[in-house]
Amino acid sequence: MPGDPLTGSGAVPRTVLTKAQLSRGTPTDTVPDSAFALPAEAAPPTHTFEGTLTLNGTSRAGGYRMLKDTAGYSDLEATKHLPRFSATLVQNGSHLIPTVRGLRYTGNAAWNLAVGVGRAWQEDGDGGPTRASLPFALVERNANCVHNGVLSFLFDASSISKVRYQITAETCAYHQFDMWGQVGATYRPGPIPGGKAARKAYAAEVAGRLPTKPIAQLATDHPGADVDTSKFGGEITPSALSTYGFYYDGVNYVGGCQTRRGQYPFCGQMLLPSYSTAKSAFASTAMLRLAQRYGTGVADQRLTDLVPETAGKRAWSGVTINHALDMSTGNYTSAGFEIDEAGSTMLDFFLAEPYTAKMNKALSFPRKATPGSQWVYHTSDTFLATRALNNYLRKKTGPRADLFNMLRDEVLTPIGISPDAGATSRTDNSAHGVPFGGYGMFWTQDDIAKFAKFLNNDAGAVGGRQVLHPGLLADSMQQNPSERGVTTTGSTPMRYQNGFWDREFTAADNPAYTKPFHVPFMSGFGGITVAMMPNGSTYYCFSDNYEYGWSAAVSESQKLAPMASGARP
Repeated sequence: MPGDPLTGSGAVPRTVLTKAQLSRGTPTDTVPDSAFALPAEAAPPTHTFEGTLTLNGTSRAGGYRMLKDTAGYSDLEATKHLPRFSATLVQNGSHLIPTVRGLRYTGNAAWNLAVGVGRAWQEDGDGGPTRASLPFALVERNANCVHNGVLSFLFDASSISKVRYQITAETCAYHQFDMWGQVGATYRPGPIPGGKAARKAYAAEVAGRLPTKPIAQLATDHPGADVDTSKFGGEITPSALSTYGFYYDGVNYVGGCQTRRGQYPFCGQMLLPSYSTAKSAFASTAMLRLAQRYGTGVADQRLTDLVPETAGKRAWSGVTINHALDMSTGNYTSAGFEIDEAGSTMLDFFLAEPYTAKMNKALSFPRKATPGSQWVYHTSDTFLATRALNNYLRKKTGPRADLFNMLRDEVLTPIGISPDAGATSRTDNSAHGVPFGGYGMFWTQDDIAKFAKFLNNDAGAVGGRQVLHPGLLADSMQQNPSERGVTTTGSTPMRYQNGFWDREFTAADNPAYTKPFHVPFMSGFGGITVAMMPNGSTYYCFSDNYEYGWSAAVSESQKLAPMASGARP
């Protein structure tokens, strides 16, 4: 297992989350996140955890400190506590692996849950039990906000201490808080079906991650380029920055994962929301996959032939999947920049949890223009495109087909995306609901770098096998000058094509840009950017203060030589 065996002596100087505190402590606030981290002197674990961990009494336990809440989420008592929390875990060396990863529906009124891979180790001061720490995330029900936390406990072959937990970070523009507590727990040891496969799969996953270095190492690795690495992430308020990174020349150069109590102990495991990057990474990429399988005509399929709810709605006649992915259906209330997206109809669409209610709102905009002639940003249009693509897939393969599962099995998993990103938010707060399409995916640092590499460097191919339609992908990635997409509105008009944004850079942006070039990018609510550069590099940033600046990252990227693969004119 990469990272094992641990080589520390076990002589860890610990004053926070001691054995005594985990046995009978009552926390009154959060503590430094470093208390949950694997220490330098951690020794190999004596005990092996295999079984089910259940936290008891979470619905009433703990403290909650509201920092920002523009919509009154704190009025709901469930918001202030963990949901029901149970995880089946196996161990590989010092790695503590949940057998179910990614989004899990809890039924809680406020939160769904994701549990990441943690560590187990030995400290002399614990007197025999093994210490464990696990990352987890609360995911807002029916939305895409993610609040990252960590928990810790002691265990031996048959018993467990109390479990300390806290949340000190999030990627959420409108709801921010600290949460902490300590609860009793139940450990039910026993062999786990599929445990051996889970251990083997995680070892392969870790071995298959992109090489990672701190962002400052970029300047050291490429000294002749005179890259100022402080510019990466530098246009975002530091307290609002979850993480950022820069992929170049086969390396994922990463920034930190700052929380309100220090660095997040599992930065590579920090769960990040997609928001509207899903418009590119889910809806558009699924279309590109189907086009490779069945031909480019999939983009020209009419919604009225694939979405039964459009029956009798004349406003949707002539609207194709391509129009919906381009946000040019011709159906809107106002053509002003994102006025509709911030309006009451879209608010009702976002708040609607049942499929029927969400679909009704998506179809409620009136016809104002000929399809294909006017760009108006509507997340609901991507929801419609996703539903149409799903039903197209069912016509081809059978009634049980699911578009996201197809994307996961045929695109995401083959390129090495982790199980943390292997589920998406759906209607009806159910794993059996309909995918949102335009938001509701999740990423880690490695996941987003790999996905961008797949588009920007690998041209939609895996191991020499073409997975996405090369021509339509080239259009989306601005490699075809005759297919730039629909012109957007706003103070800085850009282009939008198949769920991807495009910004052109010229000498007006920087005198060094003697030849104009295009940067396709994915963008997400609150401050999420994934910009794929002409030289084959990618800059990504996850933040939540409504700041979207990334032109400085483009400037630094342009100092680097084009990569051997992935560079484009």
